[in-house]
Amino acid sequence: MGYGSYSHEAHQAITQGRQHVPREQVFKQTACHPLMNPHGVKLRESRDSPTHPNSVSVAFALDVTGSMGKIPDLLARKELPTFMKTLMDGGVPDPQVLFVAIGDAYSDKAPLQVGQFESAEREMDQWLTLMFLEGGGGGQGKESYELGLYFLARHTAIDCVDKRKKRGFLFMTGDENPYPSVSAAQVRSLVGDDLAADVPMKQIVREVERLYEPFFLIPDQKRRAQCERAWRDLLGDHVICMDDAEETCDVAAGLVEISVGAVKDLDELAARLRKKGASNGRVGAVVRALTPYAAALRRDGTPKPGLGPPDLPSGDGPSGHKRP
Repeated sequence: MGYGSYSHEAHQAITQGRQHVPREQVFKQTACHPLMNPHGVKLRESRDSPTHPNSVSVAFALDVTGSMGKIPDLLARKELPTFMKTLMDGGVPDPQVLFVAIGDAYSDKAPLQVGQFESAEREMDQWLTLMFLEGGGGGQGKESYELGLYFLARHTAIDCVDKRKKRGFLFMTGDENPYPSVSAAQVRSLVGDDLAADVPMKQIVREVERLYEPFFLIPDQKRRAQCERAWRDLLGDHVICMDDAEETCDVAAGLVEISVGAVKDLDELAARLRKKGASNGRVGAVVRALTPYAAALRRDGTPKPGLGPPDLPSGDGPSGHKRP
């Protein structure tokens, strides 16, 4: 999939028309929609086309348990058009977006829902709003993130990797710890694959990393304490701690811009955000969230340390001593 043209203006019109519509009228599903049922799905594909010759795959794997349903709602009402425009203006002209919804396989009716990669705004919006925001969760401090990772690792095919050896981007949102392994029984039931044994979480992360640059986005500082450590053990500086879920799209777009070199550092990113009308508070929050990752790439704007003191001009050195 991934055909069709994108219109930012048309996408904005879709989201703006929902500003005062109740969530249950935007997300109408009361169970997993048949089109989003992953059972028996061989592949979700992100392919080049004449209108999108340099496709870049972008997967949003969204936790829809409890209050985490706020993030897909924000995407559908306001933020997704801005995310798309930022990418397309920043050196990613052909993004193709896939939505995955994640719950808890031990307690929820629909712990894994999967859309299609899309380039056009209407199809993209269709898959987003076909999500069933179950709002459940298991209550044991874990959700079935590993099932989303499993599907992306073994059931997606993306041309940015197959043709150009450039990974796509995965943004997983969540506020709980992962389970230690992918359950073979759950995969058999939900996806239809017959695994010989459970797959360790670290292994499935490594498999995902062959296709995607994976990031785990924690929505606020309060929930950071309950899950950051476990995710850092898996993803290192690709764990991004936000101040508020409202920042999700700005942070995700910033991660892409930093990764592909569309901005040279966080100062340039901050200037772009201000130019687009972001408040000083929003700019500061996005920069704080991105600083550890940008620093790891040496794109945080901090000068590189030198190898010694700067050269002095010829003549007398400090305190009148001659330089040799």
